[in-house]
Amino acid sequence: MTAAAAWQAQSLLLGYPDDELLARLDLLHRVAATLDEPVGGPLRRFLGHVGRIPLPELAADYVATFDHRKRCCLFLTYYAHGDTRNRGMALLALKQTYAAAGLRLTDDELPDQLAVMLEYAATNPQTGAALLIEHRAGLELLRLALADAGSPWAGVLDSVSATLPPLRGDQREAVARLAAQGPPEEQVGLAPFAPPEYMPQPQGAPR
Repeated sequence: MTAAAAWQAQSLLLGYPDDELLARLDLLHRVAATLDEPVGGPLRRFLGHVGRIPLPELAADYVATFDHRKRCCLFLTYYAHGDTRNRGMALLALKQTYAAAGLRLTDDELPDQLAVMLEYAATNPQTGAALLIEHRAGLELLRLALADAGSPWAGVLDSVSATLPPLRGDQREAVARLAAQGPPEEQVGLAPFAPPEYMPQPQGAPR
């Protein structure tokens, strides 16, 4: 199995848990079984967790993890740009990249949400890999934050990281800097960074 198959499975597992996820569990187990241990092992363990936890409890944990913990933000451009105008431009560039490949987002989807980026990468592996590497510092910080919180979703991020090249020295420095300083902030007096449609919405909202 290729990285594309892993990215598709990871995308589904990082979405809001619902009946559609439960309907795909058998398929996800089959995909995870074909993946090498560094990529497939964490997914298999997470799928075991999903199978043991009632859906309402899993959904509540998802909301508590990703909606109520700023360090566990799934919106990757936030790590690089914070709530600034630069983030608005980055979101627009992502949306244009997806549109050029035929991926149309719904009104409640932001292009930098990790599940969306992984879905794009699954069908456009070369460009998608480049996007994931571009946002590697944010990915790694999210992975570490989930691990620190003891979240079962940390395993999914371990799997994502395992599909990418080892961190270079400058990427390690970027992760350390981001962990120490946090995302950038807009200068005083500037207008909001983006229109309302580009503001993060709770991932736990009904779909």
